[in-house]
Amino acid sequence: MKNLLKIQSELKAPKNQRNNFGKYNYRSCEDILEAVKPLLKKYDCVLTISDEVKEVGTLQFIEAKATLTDKEQSVTVTSQAGIDINRKGMDVAQSFGSSSSYARKYALNGLFLIDDTKDADATNDHKDDKVKQDMPELKPKTEQWEKVVQAIANGYTIEQVKQKYKISTSNEKILKIETTK
Repeated sequence: MKNLLKIQSELKAPKNQRNNFGKYNYRSCEDILEAVKPLLKKYDCVLTISDEVKEVGTLQFIEAKATLTDKEQSVTVTSQAGIDINRKGMDVAQSFGSSSSYARKYALNGLFLIDDTKDADATNDHKDDKVKQDMPELKPKTEQWEKVVQAIANGYTIEQVKQKYKISTSNEKILKIETTK
């Protein structure tokens, strides 16, 4: 699809949101939609996004579909995000909404080839590992641990947490278990 290639090449979706907990910038689903709308008009395309709640075994998740259609054809990309209705600090509607936003964002990332990571060479400032040694260690049953569990429930990844904290392999396993309940 020629129009998809043009949109992928021209789309600029800056990371205008700030996560103060993790000290990084990110882009939301809304940021991507705002950036792509002028290109959809320019190339006479239509973008639709839909969600469906699915269940495999006892795991509930949202499956989002992002479909780009022009006069000749369409392309669809899907993405999934788990739902934890027992997320601390969220009611059921907020939990579903959070999972929906996450799944939609990553479906759009896939469709428009948006990469949320930086190239290792682009982020490597060639400092020695002293920075990692100075990072605080994340341990269970601490105030920081609870904050991290909440942050993961709100969409952060363990990889993002590891940029701020040292975490042992065994504690990482515990964290994964606690955040997938």
